[in-house]
Amino acid sequence: MSIPFPFESFLLFSYLAIMLLIGIFLRAKVKFFQNFLIPSCLIGGLLGLILISTGVIGVEASKLEIFAYHFFNISFISVGLSRSANQDKTPGRGKDIARGSLWMALTQGASFTLQAAIGGTMVLLFGMFGTKLFSTFGFLIPLGFEEGPGQALSIGKAWESVGFENGATIGLTFAAIGFLFSFFVGVPIANWGIRKGHTSLGQKALSRDFLTGILAKDQKKEPAGEQTTHSANIDTLAFHAALIGLVYILTYYFTILLGKIVPADVARMLWGFFFFFGMVIAFLLRLVLGKIGVEHLIDPGIQRRITGWSVDFLLVSTVMAIQIVVIMKYIIPIISMCLVSGVLTTLLVIYFGKRLWSYNIERTVAIYGAVTGTVSSGLLLLRIVDPDYKTPVAVEIGLMNLFTAPIVLGCSILINAPLWWNWSLGSTVMVFAGIFVFILILMRVLKLWGDPKL
Repeated sequence: MSIPFPFESFLLFSYLAIMLLIGIFLRAKVKFFQNFLIPSCLIGGLLGLILISTGVIGVEASKLEIFAYHFFNISFISVGLSRSANQDKTPGRGKDIARGSLWMALTQGASFTLQAAIGGTMVLLFGMFGTKLFSTFGFLIPLGFEEGPGQALSIGKAWESVGFENGATIGLTFAAIGFLFSFFVGVPIANWGIRKGHTSLGQKALSRDFLTGILAKDQKKEPAGEQTTHSANIDTLAFHAALIGLVYILTYYFTILLGKIVPADVARMLWGFFFFFGMVIAFLLRLVLGKIGVEHLIDPGIQRRITGWSVDFLLVSTVMAIQIVVIMKYIIPIISMCLVSGVLTTLLVIYFGKRLWSYNIERTVAIYGAVTGTVSSGLLLLRIVDPDYKTPVAVEIGLMNLFTAPIVLGCSILINAPLWWNWSLGSTVMVFAGIFVFILILMRVLKLWGDPKL
């Protein structure tokens, strides 16, 4: 039978949706997934990876990477458009919150530079023993662990254009293993803190809906957002989606224009920073809307739902896009780098967490989730020890981005030094090590690193 319209893209979306639905079902029914708070998107992604690898589902990894890339861009554009629902309220304990946010930001910066130094050093070591790896191979560790699968995919794909074979798949693999550290190490750390009585609010059982991921029929629901446009004119969700489409096309042409004024090799890799350009343009658009008095049309609740939707589909598609045959080719370097980076990152976070002035366990698990998975992972771990978000840590992990943005952006540029500026890998590693030491000194000077409290 002749099909008059192409269905490939929507069939691929349907496969992702089915895997996500199965993940939701398994999370609701399987105690193992509930005990470690494994998100439905990760469960579904792993199942989809198995089905693709065994030939049950015939989906090309390259097409999944395309979907994941665009979902990632949408999530950052949506973040740029989002405004805080409480942006006019001044939270109490302002100084302590700012100090906690700064501690998290510097801890994340220390983790990023540590992971980058470890990855670069191990590439050099593998080279000494006859295993030649692309110069930036090890720098995918902090991208995967710290920034999540979207950025690891985005930058890895950009590096493929300059000779890094299978960079996207390797980046996605590092990100997936980072999530395993986040939940299979982070959850036991949180439970240890509860057993030892180190939480500030004492032990409290997690609600059933938090464990299963499903709200009961008779349970009170929180609103997903509010209408800001009249349905007789345009649906509010359609309006928010239209804003994202506007920012997307502006970012597309901005990236093309920028590519015409930089060297060709740099221009190819600019597409790996599309998400960042999009977030900045979205933020500027929101400022313009505010100046003309219509920013209120952007509802924070609906915008967060769009962000969450894109992130869930991003995660399920990125895990499914991992190519087992590529992983097996680099299995020893990948496992070695992940183990060393994961263990040292864990020790680093626990070391500094024990020396906090307050909310030791809460801040420790929150930042641990962020430096091995995503900020969402950190909030999930935080909810184990602070189920109702009564401590200021949830606010701190949000404000953390204000402090950490210059560090992470600078480091994200520095990882390209061997490609953009022809730095040797050894020199780049030394710079990362220097930044790591500088951050430690800064934490000591600012009295964010004191004597053990636990």
